[in-house]
Amino acid sequence: MNLLLDTHVLLWWMADDPALGDQARDAVANPGNGVWVSAASAWEIAIKAGLGRLTLPGPVAKVLPAALVESEFSPLPITVEHALRVCELPPIHADPFDRILIAQAITQTWTIVTADAVFARYPVNIIPA
Repeated sequence: MNLLLDTHVLLWWMADDPALGDQARDAVANPGNGVWVSAASAWEIAIKAGLGRLTLPGPVAKVLPAALVESEFSPLPITVEHALRVCELPPIHADPFDRILIAQAITQTWTIVTADAVFARYPVNIIPA
């Protein structure tokens, strides 16, 4: 199964935060699953770190790529197809980062790992974090 991590799930994984539930942790750790991180999550993390709303153990441009390599997560670019899929989504979620993640998961037919209950209102498979 291919998993797309919501931004907060990626951050919890990186910090070994107990907020990440066992089901999600097991799915991400399962070597049989492909685990993907969207460029949208990298963008969101970079913005929050730059605004001082997120503290990382070093510069985001070094910490995030190193975490992806260490965890063997694959980067997912935002394609034109992903961006256009957003306009097909009902206006349930206002967060543009979450909307693109949902559009990517729908387009790729992947499962999202998230603690955001609003995601369940979209036609996407979810593993609760």
